[in-house]
Amino acid sequence: MNNWFYYLVLLAITLGLGYLTFLLFAPFITPIAWGIILSLVFYPVYVFIQKHIKSPTLSSIITLLIIVLTILGPVSYISIMLVQEITSIALEIRDGKMDFFVDLMQHPKLYSSFEKILSFFHMNAQEFEKKLEEAIINLSKEILSRVTKSVGNVIGFVVDFVFMTFSIFFILKDGKTFLSNISEYLPFSPTQKEKLIIQFKDIVVSTVYGGISVAVLQGILTGITLAFLGFKSPVLWGFVTSVVSFVPLLGAAVVWGPAAIYLFIKGSIIKGVILTIVGIFGISMIDNILKPIIIGSKTKLPVIVIFFSVLGGLGLFGLIGLVAGPLVVVLFFSVIQMVKDLYYEPYKKTNKPSQ
Repeated sequence: MNNWFYYLVLLAITLGLGYLTFLLFAPFITPIAWGIILSLVFYPVYVFIQKHIKSPTLSSIITLLIIVLTILGPVSYISIMLVQEITSIALEIRDGKMDFFVDLMQHPKLYSSFEKILSFFHMNAQEFEKKLEEAIINLSKEILSRVTKSVGNVIGFVVDFVFMTFSIFFILKDGKTFLSNISEYLPFSPTQKEKLIIQFKDIVVSTVYGGISVAVLQGILTGITLAFLGFKSPVLWGFVTSVVSFVPLLGAAVVWGPAAIYLFIKGSIIKGVILTIVGIFGISMIDNILKPIIIGSKTKLPVIVIFFSVLGGLGLFGLIGLVAGPLVVVLFFSVIQMVKDLYYEPYKKTNKPSQ
């Protein structure tokens, strides 16, 4: 009885202190998470530098400078361009200067189809245009408010960036020792711990090296192609392509496909053919060739599981959920497999029917 009381008190104290520790770290979870991911991505660079510079502190500083210079410049430029293009689109929508949908509805090849669809919903063209205009105006107001809010949150971004750099420095410098100490508290055998670490590395490689590198390349190629073909806001559509490339079953074709259809409908046949060729043999081919080479057979999850883990991760964690979502699912299945190996396999052997 005394032992049970002792263990219950110990468990309550542990859970209480653990919850308080979580509350202490909760405001910094996002910069710490980005610090962990960037540290893993650039860890080979850190190892290479440490071979020539034996000091872990100096190697961490040099790696951190490389990360900041590699990411800060391009991300800052793209962010500024994105804000400008989104603001421009929102203002045009608000002022009624974007008659893209109306042009499509009134196109001779599509007008009859639109009429049939609208009649199914008991609407005419005028009612639909009015509702569409109201929806677009509301969307423009929402976009402008979000952009204004994001620009006004520069101080918060700078603070998070500083915390992220601190996290990267100490993760690179002391991460290996810290991970070794943490692993001692895991209730698994050395083989199971090693398997868990391998699973963690595999999902990071597949989502970061495979996913992000492919997304960036597809976004750049899409943006350049759309700019060459005269589309407005190529940086925005390149960014959208990078985001949707993470979503299984959708991919970059969600962006360049409708754009090509629009060109064909408008009568720009040559531009439509160019975009279709680049889309099939360039933008989408990057995903079909490069990603299998990088990922290989590292992630053995079904496509549907990856699909919902990415969407759920985005909803729960924000942009970091692109990595965190699949990572949580993979680690969950890994732990389930360990529990099965630990308890079910011995039970199956001891209860094997005699022949």
